[in-house]
Amino acid sequence: MSTTDSIRTPQQSATGKDPRRAALRGGIFGYFADQFDVFVPIITLAPAMIYFEPDGISSTAAATISALVFAATLIARPLGSAVFGYYADKVGRRVTTMVAVAGFGISTFAIGLLPGHEQVGFWAIGLLIGLRFIGGIFLGGEYATAVPLAMEWSPRRKRGLASGLITCTSPLATAVIASLSLLLLSIMPPDGVHSAYVQWGWRIPFFIGGLLGVILFFYYRNNVEEAPAFEEAETTSSPLRELVRGRHRGALAQVFLLMTGAWFLTNVAAAVLPSTLKNVVGLADRTVSVVQLICSLACVATFIGCAMLSQRIGRRRFYIIFGMVATLVASVLYALLTTVGSDHVVLATLLAAGVQVTTISLYGPIAAYLTERFPASIRATGYGVGYSLALVIPAFYTFYLSGLGALIGSDMAPVVLLVVGGLLVSVGGALGPETKDVDMSAGAVTGSRP
Repeated sequence: MSTTDSIRTPQQSATGKDPRRAALRGGIFGYFADQFDVFVPIITLAPAMIYFEPDGISSTAAATISALVFAATLIARPLGSAVFGYYADKVGRRVTTMVAVAGFGISTFAIGLLPGHEQVGFWAIGLLIGLRFIGGIFLGGEYATAVPLAMEWSPRRKRGLASGLITCTSPLATAVIASLSLLLLSIMPPDGVHSAYVQWGWRIPFFIGGLLGVILFFYYRNNVEEAPAFEEAETTSSPLRELVRGRHRGALAQVFLLMTGAWFLTNVAAAVLPSTLKNVVGLADRTVSVVQLICSLACVATFIGCAMLSQRIGRRRFYIIFGMVATLVASVLYALLTTVGSDHVVLATLLAAGVQVTTISLYGPIAAYLTERFPASIRATGYGVGYSLALVIPAFYTFYLSGLGALIGSDMAPVVLLVVGGLLVSVGGALGPETKDVDMSAGAVTGSRP
């Protein structure tokens, strides 16, 4: 890494642009593209899964395949975070971000070219899951590199707002996908395996996701610069070894606990909730898309609001309180939702929005919190691994729901996961230090307890 006298100030950009804003825009756009590619199968591909499945498949087998398509990306992301985080801490955030976005753009575009079961049999499902896994590696690399770069350029007093602007693109991406899906389903209803939507309509969002990766690649190449925090950081021989076995392993364990809870909440709110609206409440596919759109738009605002709140009261206190809200409020709202019929669409929408707001809004400050939690020398590795390693246990939520369903009923099983997730978030937050005022250019990040 270069010495400090070679570092440009924000006003001395080689591109002639403000590097802080350029990095923040890259983080915002990159996170949007990341989340677009993560969630597009849940909404857009769901009505067209019969394209990849054999005739007469059982509902249980179909649900398992859908879960595997979603889980393949989530399971691969820790691997991508570890690999790309390592290179981001060794050679720089910018160049590794470019490689990551190119990779997930190509893999997403390739999914849009896949043949179906009628053409290649069970290879169709295998190729779909395989490409989702490959895409997950690059997606894990993208947020492990682009987000730390954006946060390192952000002023301390504005890190909360910057975090909210980046992470709010997750529900925004969901809203865009829901809108696009609703439009496509209105134009070409999925009436059987040979209908236009099932044969080719679902491919359009995947092609868009691939295009986003291309645009993002050229944006980083032409506009974004490396942050001074990386250039000033001390070199470490192995960021991953230092993270796992060095003095920061306690921070990783604490972040892992918090993020495990966060991903339990996410899986219920993002993956289980839509099927509940359809199969339990009894809403039609188009109505579910509308409800998801409304919920996502509400979360765009609450993400930013929660991020700014954490800047005022502190990240530690925020996560302690939010975990309890998820435990007590989200679980009750979800339980009430299971009692609503299809003739009460407005009430179902309000309850669904309440569940999402009181669960996934915790991601508002997460970009700031996780990057503040680790020093610059291992920040990309710490952020990426801490964020995505916790995906693995919650990724098998369908199996937990199956076991819980046998004990308390399938409708109430998600409530247990909400309670568990909320408690883990509160405990994880309580075990960590306060971080909102740390100096991210310093050699170490320890935080302080109130």
